[in-house]
Amino acid sequence: MIKFYFHRSPNPMKVALYLEETGLPYQVVPVDTLKGEQHAPAFRAINPNGKTPAIEDNGVRVFDSNAILLYLSEKTGHLAGDVEDRAELLSWMMFVATGIGPYSGQAVHFKHMAPEKLPYAINRYHREAQRHYEVLNAHLENRQYIVGNSYSIADISAWGWLDKAPVVLGEEALAPYPNLQRWFDNVNSRPAVARARNVGKDIDFKAERDEAALRALFPQNYPVNSTTFDTPA
Repeated sequence: MIKFYFHRSPNPMKVALYLEETGLPYQVVPVDTLKGEQHAPAFRAINPNGKTPAIEDNGVRVFDSNAILLYLSEKTGHLAGDVEDRAELLSWMMFVATGIGPYSGQAVHFKHMAPEKLPYAINRYHREAQRHYEVLNAHLENRQYIVGNSYSIADISAWGWLDKAPVVLGEEALAPYPNLQRWFDNVNSRPAVARARNVGKDIDFKAERDEAALRALFPQNYPVNSTTFDTPA
């Protein structure tokens, strides 16, 4: 059975959706990132980068959400897209991994979490997030899915972050991107999405973003050896 190291954030939700779409058996292993559990030696042995998600599959570790989606789709053949579309699928998977995800995350950070409001940083990441949405919106004109003619891991990968569009872009969210809105509504209506949203709901993750949580989430913002959270063994 797959061990799924999970926290309720955009990248782990991609993997949750894939697992629910395919029916692969899995065990949720909570990693409370606000408590600093991602820094524990036991978890760093699974993901040296100290982030969720990660999986263990019969002794094989895989970390990074898009790597997990590629690994599982290649292993099982589920939602891997057609062979002739492989180059296109890889391109859009990397577009999400290097563009939509990081710029969305940084836009959220500088608008909502940074201790100082830095207009340059806020504008830079907000506009880059918008630009990536514009690219995908143009691509989806007259298309039902991101790659080829069927639902695939490319759609799952993009859904994880586009689900957070109101947080990333503000109240207008996907309204300026009609093709993207249509695509999102189509994916979001799938029964597996509702099941994925329930993953981890019974887990009592820390919610308060107090000083200890901020040090756990952003240790690079603090002097070396100044962290206050405990790293479980």
